[in-house]
Amino acid sequence: MFRTYTCGELRISDVNKQVTLTGWVQRSRKMGGMTFIDLRDRYGITQLVFNEESNAELCERANKLGREFVIQVTGTVNERFSKNANISTGEIEIIVSELNVLNASATPPFTIEDNTDGGDDIRMKYRYLDLRRNAVRSNLELRHKMTIEVRKYLDELGFLEVETPILIGSTPEGARDFVVPSRMNPGQFYALPQSPQLFKQLLMVSGFDRYFQIAKCFRDEDLRADRQPEFTQIDCEMSFVEQEDVISTFEGMAKHLFRTIRGIELTEPFKRMPWSEAMRLYGSDKPDIRFGMEFVELMDILKGHGFPVFDEAAYVGGICAEGAASYTRKQLDALTEFVKKPQIGAKGMVYARVEADGSVKSSVDKFYTQEVLQQMKEAFGAKPGDLILILSGPDAMKTRKQLNELRLEMGSQLGLRDKNTFACLWVVDFPLFEWDEEKQRFMAMHHPFTSPKPEDIHLLDSDTGAVRANAYDMVINGVEVGGGSIRIHDSQLQNKMFELLGFTPERAQEQFGFLMDAFKYGAPPHGGLAYGLDRWVSLFAGLDSIRDCIAFPKNNSGRDVMSDAPAALDPSQLEELNLIVDIKE
Repeated sequence: MFRTYTCGELRISDVNKQVTLTGWVQRSRKMGGMTFIDLRDRYGITQLVFNEESNAELCERANKLGREFVIQVTGTVNERFSKNANISTGEIEIIVSELNVLNASATPPFTIEDNTDGGDDIRMKYRYLDLRRNAVRSNLELRHKMTIEVRKYLDELGFLEVETPILIGSTPEGARDFVVPSRMNPGQFYALPQSPQLFKQLLMVSGFDRYFQIAKCFRDEDLRADRQPEFTQIDCEMSFVEQEDVISTFEGMAKHLFRTIRGIELTEPFKRMPWSEAMRLYGSDKPDIRFGMEFVELMDILKGHGFPVFDEAAYVGGICAEGAASYTRKQLDALTEFVKKPQIGAKGMVYARVEADGSVKSSVDKFYTQEVLQQMKEAFGAKPGDLILILSGPDAMKTRKQLNELRLEMGSQLGLRDKNTFACLWVVDFPLFEWDEEKQRFMAMHHPFTSPKPEDIHLLDSDTGAVRANAYDMVINGVEVGGGSIRIHDSQLQNKMFELLGFTPERAQEQFGFLMDAFKYGAPPHGGLAYGLDRWVSLFAGLDSIRDCIAFPKNNSGRDVMSDAPAALDPSQLEELNLIVDIKE
């Protein structure tokens, strides 16, 4: 054995023990005739002491150790004179009698500290060094604990963990697939799964009435802070269930994770909100309900008074930021520039302050009487000291989304989005379809296997866009951590769904015939949900990006800068795969 204890294990009760430790040199300090070294492994840090008077040769060797050298030491546990309350081993130190260098190290390109001097790019290139840092390592430990608790919870409820294929057929609907050429079948390709959707439904047909999998999934899409080309789902499916059964089961899982991982006991049922209400009040299907600032529509009050920006708009609405009337003109100009960013797209912003005497002072005073401004104030329930911010536009949906970005920005500026406060929400009753202007046809808002609400089935032909999905998303602090639906289990209804989505019978059979054939042999009613493991971990860790809870993530361009992937193939590989690369300029 290279070690008898880890670097985070020894305590004051171990004084006078002979121990052997291994690890990496975190830092070294020479003070007079003494040399102090902090030895680190994934369990903690232990201070080593080398005394020039008692062993000059050993001390000289210690002085030659560089950062990140891998060493083994043997010595005696001693009580520290100057204790360090910031680490678990801070009451003890090791008086070293033997030193063995297991491996030398080049000087690392950044400091292996919680507050490192390395930027994102350099840390991604040397990710194996970044993973030595406490901040990153603790995220992976949290991820491990969460998967253990997920498995415990689902196992107790009778779920079976089943692995589904990674090499599958391509399904072009929705996000882009990553495709894999087949050497043995020239000109044909596998796809990497965007989810195990079809296979978990087949498992329900097979009688495995409670399935789960910690599943790797892949989507070739543009990246954001909460997206990676490969990600991990807690993927689940259940037979003989209705929406309420699925929601109850996985709300229970969420409460279990809050209790076991964060020590937070959630006793109240999670709030539920129809999609239409979420869009009307928050302009988002994943609203952050840690704070208010719900939208107030102002068309009836502010249109028709000669202000052309409002008079010509399809939507006029705003939010009320309590106590923010003290915002300076500079701050308000900065907010205006914020909403005008290309990624948000508003043309401008109108503001109004509620003064101490109750009067309203706005940036468009010349168009409105105080009587009209008072009506606006009453619509918000605004009080003296409040700030009203208003957006308008020719498209109600787009303007609400812009107002959502402004609301979130104000929530952040006013300190209303505390990462240690959690507000959980189910968003339900999504539209089953959304209209694609470019393709001039309906698309499935979730996927083609989502069942319509039973009471809306009669609208499939007469009012397709009004049909609601038997679907549900869990949202925590404005982050969609999971979602699912009751699935279609009837062949005729599934064929109708394909028809409404523009599939010919031949194309539906070609892509999904194996599922349709399976439905002929007694498919039970079934539904499920998939949680995003990466998002759950980042939420509990208080991270701004899921990259920090993935061991080896990709950058914003989808590249692994450490291994330099993706990369071109050798010509011999291309020939073997019957591929010709023709890059369009």
